[in-house]
Amino acid sequence: MTDKTDNPHAQSVLKLADAMLRFALWPAVATVVIGVVVSTVLAGVPGLLGSLVGGAIAFASSLVTLFMMRKSAALDPFMVMAVAVGGYILKVLVLFGVMTGLKGVDAFNRYALAFTTLAVILVWAGAEFLAFRKTKIPTIIPS
Repeated sequence: MTDKTDNPHAQSVLKLADAMLRFALWPAVATVVIGVVVSTVLAGVPGLLGSLVGGAIAFASSLVTLFMMRKSAALDPFMVMAVAVGGYILKVLVLFGVMTGLKGVDAFNRYALAFTTLAVILVWAGAEFLAFRKTKIPTIIPS
């Protein structure tokens, strides 16, 4: 495995990961705050707890993507893509498992949990897309 500092593919992946975090962090925080306020107004304390847990789940899921990008950046581009696709599948399965496990917990409002999680994941994904579009990274790097 080559060093990340002299590998142009790794530099591109790391630059993109930094941009994705920069673009996504504050919109995702704002989405959690909106989810907390709306859920608390509509469902009281269970709504508050559900939206906080949902926001935490969505943040954890989104940060795992950036962690995987950083850890796999120095690998061959094919392997980076394999890690990305495999990580996505694993994240979806883990999210499904966590949501299924929390289904019977009465302390949370399940709608607040679900809608806040979904909203944060969608906002984060949109911000990641914007980061990709606006970050100046080469899409083809000659050897």
